[in-house]
Amino acid sequence: MNDSKFPKLLDYQALKQQYGDEADLPIDSSSQNTSQENNALNFEQERAEKKLGLHGSRLRSYAFAVLTRKEYSKVELIEKLALYAESRDEVISLVEELSAQHYQSDQRVAEMMLSSQKRKGKGPNQIKIKLKNKKVDSALIAEELKETDWAEQAYQLKVKKYGLDVTKDQKLKAKQMRFLMYRGFEMDAIIKAISRKPNED
Repeated sequence: MNDSKFPKLLDYQALKQQYGDEADLPIDSSSQNTSQENNALNFEQERAEKKLGLHGSRLRSYAFAVLTRKEYSKVELIEKLALYAESRDEVISLVEELSAQHYQSDQRVAEMMLSSQKRKGKGPNQIKIKLKNKKVDSALIAEELKETDWAEQAYQLKVKKYGLDVTKDQKLKAKQMRFLMYRGFEMDAIIKAISRKPNED
């Protein structure tokens, strides 16, 4: 076969002279793949950001939809809306407006949590933790908690679990104390509860 009819596609000797030994190096396919994957991820992220970005009336409608399902503290609502909003500043402004109009209320969140947890036999320490987890203001938490007679709550729970009798058995007394402490009651309320006789008001 006559080679002159088929000119060389690549002159490797000329390439080596022009570029040196690097012309012989293989292409790093892993770095190419990594670069392609990064480009794809960036593209998907940009698409996701464009798909979100609620603002104006759409953001307001979404906020109302969220609040119809459950009560949120102010901080919780801001974080919830910020996941889908175009601007965090707009979210903060909207939540402040909703709070001023009483569509959102930290006090309502605290009252509902307090009522629910008391029905479950929970003491102030456990309720305080739950409200702090919801980012409710500490002053508001203290205000709500002080309106409850926790010694009475502890006594009713003790009676339900162990009956009316005041035990003299130290092991049983310690067991009652641990039970009420686990429920979140303060020691002062616990002592009053386990020492209270049935005929005492």
